[in-house]
Amino acid sequence: MSRTINMMSKAHTVKGQGVLSAYEEQVSLVKNHLNDMYDVRINKLKFADIRHYHTINPQFLLTLPFAKIKSCTVGYVHFLPETLDKSLKLPKIIRKIVYGYVIEFYKSMDYLVTVNPYFIDKLEELGIQREKVTYIPNYVSAKRFYKINDNNVNIKTREKYGIDKDKFVVLSVGQLQIRKGIMDFIEVAKQLPNIQFVWAGGFSFKQISDGYNEIKKILKNPPANVKFLDIIPREEMNELYNMADMLFLASFEELFPMTVLEASNCKLPILLRDIELYKGILDGYYLKANDIKSFNEQINKLKNDSAYYEKAVLMSEKCAQYYSEENVAKMWKSYYNKIYNNSQKKTWRKRKNV
Repeated sequence: MSRTINMMSKAHTVKGQGVLSAYEEQVSLVKNHLNDMYDVRINKLKFADIRHYHTINPQFLLTLPFAKIKSCTVGYVHFLPETLDKSLKLPKIIRKIVYGYVIEFYKSMDYLVTVNPYFIDKLEELGIQREKVTYIPNYVSAKRFYKINDNNVNIKTREKYGIDKDKFVVLSVGQLQIRKGIMDFIEVAKQLPNIQFVWAGGFSFKQISDGYNEIKKILKNPPANVKFLDIIPREEMNELYNMADMLFLASFEELFPMTVLEASNCKLPILLRDIELYKGILDGYYLKANDIKSFNEQINKLKNDSAYYEKAVLMSEKCAQYYSEENVAKMWKSYYNKIYNNSQKKTWRKRKNV
């Protein structure tokens, strides 16, 4: 009889967010690679050996006492209170309630998984036992995101979005929020008028998105060389990456951006802000810059120096190889087996003491 994992998620209720992409990929990975050991269920109101919570919805917290009767619980840490602070604009009293709730949800889990080892220390500072937190990275399927070598396809994609086929295209992907570095993105574009800049993503959290009013003003009158495409369905994103010449993320705050993995599968050079969060997960796989001047220099060098461009492509390819489906599947298999066995031992001890 196979073991059971109940995947609990409401990520589909908010489009254009990385949590949804990560959830879809992880569920697919478990179904494809661990199906000989685990029967995967989705949002079932039934007991399971493992309940894996991908989102922190209140109904999940309320049903935890019931779930823990026969299940061990795992919570996915996609964000912390400080991350929310830089994503959503909330009244002080609401913010305090939300932050308290997030911490309570994480503390209520038997185990936690974070996609960035940097946040293990942060969770411990919030009063969560270090021993119950494990780092397992995100990944994306090479069947969904891959290099398209047919130039005609890439030209047609550019035509679809009204982009000159001969332009050097700098792509950014993410929600429209201040923390995503959109103001620097615009300033870089202004200083490089001969290069086409494209932003794929929108206001996933609508008016409560941080910087909503300021960003709306930019959308009404963007620089001539900037296109905002709003939220693009994920099944169309592979073509979008392939029509671009590079990925540029000016974000100040991230955990493990899915777009980096997607772009690396498409063999795009990747330029990121040099922040502490990336060092433990992406160091050696991307080009670094810190300000408008250095962003401009890196983009110009990629545009004009073919040898430098190829070097950046190789860095991206190494990223895709390291975070491959096979490698990450091994991590999840080892992890699920460990917590399942721990749960069985606890159950045996309880029965023995009855």
